[in-house]
Amino acid sequence: MIVYGIKNCDTVKKALTWLTAHKIAFDFHDYKTQSITESKLKEWSSQVGWEALLNKKGTTWRKLDEKTQASVTNEKAAIAVMVANTSIIKRPVIEQKNKVVAVGFDEKVYREKVR
Repeated sequence: MIVYGIKNCDTVKKALTWLTAHKIAFDFHDYKTQSITESKLKEWSSQVGWEALLNKKGTTWRKLDEKTQASVTNEKAAIAVMVANTSIIKRPVIEQKNKVVAVGFDEKVYREKVR
């Protein structure tokens, strides 16, 4: 299992704490220090949709200029923005065997899907 996110994110901290408490082994991939590839984002997008990956509620989205925000109307544009601004990707993204099993932290979803 790989948990993708940013170490100082409160939601990521909750997820890591939950995984550790439930003795679920994982590797952590930090977007800030390790980046994320366009191909990985395309892979995720094909599974959960780009809309599920793009965090439009956070400060990174609000800091984008209006033209950039308005340009995000499809997968290609969304992925370009996510590659350039990794903090805009919803977190964490949990992947098992190259399949996204969760985006964000929802304890109910984790109990059902994260093993």
